[in-house]
Amino acid sequence: EPETLKNFGVAQQDKTMKDKTKFPKDGDHSPFGQDRTLTGDQNKRTKPLDLKSVRARVDKIHIDGLCRTKHDIIKAQVNELFKAKDFQDVIINAYTVRGKLESLGCFKNIGVYIDTSHGPGATPEGVEVTFTVHELKRIMGNINTMVGNNEASLLIGAKTPNLFGRGEKLQVDYSYGHKNSSNINIAAIKPFFTGRLSKVLTTSVYTTTSEFPWSGYKENDKGLLVDFAFDSNESGTFKHHLQYEAVVRELTATKQATFRVREQCGPTLKSSLRHICKVDKRDEKIFPSSGTLVQCTTEIAGLGGNIGFIKNELAIQSNWSPHECLTFQVAAQTGFLRGINNDMQISIADNFFLGGPLNLRGFEMRGVGPREEGHALGGNTYWAAAFHFYSPLPFRPGKNSFGDLFRLHGFINGGNVNNAALKLGGSYEENLRVLTENVRCTAGCGIAMKLGNIARVELNFCLPFKYLRSDVQQQIQLGLGVQYL
Repeated sequence: EPETLKNFGVAQQDKTMKDKTKFPKDGDHSPFGQDRTLTGDQNKRTKPLDLKSVRARVDKIHIDGLCRTKHDIIKAQVNELFKAKDFQDVIINAYTVRGKLESLGCFKNIGVYIDTSHGPGATPEGVEVTFTVHELKRIMGNINTMVGNNEASLLIGAKTPNLFGRGEKLQVDYSYGHKNSSNINIAAIKPFFTGRLSKVLTTSVYTTTSEFPWSGYKENDKGLLVDFAFDSNESGTFKHHLQYEAVVRELTATKQATFRVREQCGPTLKSSLRHICKVDKRDEKIFPSSGTLVQCTTEIAGLGGNIGFIKNELAIQSNWSPHECLTFQVAAQTGFLRGINNDMQISIADNFFLGGPLNLRGFEMRGVGPREEGHALGGNTYWAAAFHFYSPLPFRPGKNSFGDLFRLHGFINGGNVNNAALKLGGSYEENLRVLTENVRCTAGCGIAMKLGNIARVELNFCLPFKYLRSDVQQQIQLGLGVQYL
């Protein structure tokens, strides 16, 4: 008898057969109403079934396992399934709806089952889709590690997911970094599921303590942050954040701090509005091979308190891969800070700084720009640009596994930060000279590693070839962080 492989309707022929043989009969017909035969002289295979040609519609949707979750937010996520016109649409839309249910932050271990429709109201082409869900516990805790600003932190948190049945969440986090920074954050998160675009409102109260030995001060912040995040397209590549922040900042000078730093110490109150616009079309965040990133940030402070300024920043990144083993990346950043009036001040904590293993490589943290007695003072204007190339490890060890986390890395970066007073009515040459004088440049190479698709580690050998005597250079650098130039 011939062997039959029941895998997507493919029948494999027994090569020892010489005569025509029929499949085992079941009513003397195949499931599709046609006799299926194999001929020893021919090598026949059944054609793959085109799911798009199979007419289907969704008659019913079942959600098993709901307890606290309200039905209205579930209906908003699953309505897309009723638009299916064939079986391929049913499978694709079921997968999409499963992702939407996971994004609610209310469930875990979501299963999907598709069966023929039965019972009253069933149609000949109808199917029933069942989602089995397991709601998260009312109170959950976690201990994690967090990476940011070239610092690793231990994060201890607790949260109450799906607090009122519509995806609300109350979250408390405490983190402590290896550079003596600490943070306590209490956040209330409310998602909105009206329409097809994602919208989330977050209100948080926080207290943060950080040390900046490169500038000779410590900073303690106690503040309130209200963030409304929403997407401008269904793909999620165009995002906006509208934020209001009110924070009391207290700067404490170290023993070696200079007078320029000490005169800015003490408590200050900043009340500001911030808009962040981000368009991210990269295929990956850490080691992208194609796509672009554009992010624009505008902050206006002075709605209250004694801090007032207008701050603008722009970051651009573009990636191109002429070959699967070679990727080129071009990145640029720039920012400008100016005061509102003479009655309000600008703190050193609001200035721009350059230098660091993931910033302007080849220089120490805050190692570039205006300084006094070895302490970085920052500036109100900066720009930085970098050209990178990435390649997999030689001979591709650990291909398609652990080895894909690493890249060989070469780069040239440059930039400048200073206190500039750009004049709207000034000459083009005068304004350009302010931005182009005293430019720092570095070339180098090394190895980079991806951490969980959210952060990266770099070990580089750097050779600064354009710098000032006051700059603090660093040839061997180890960097850890989320954002990078």
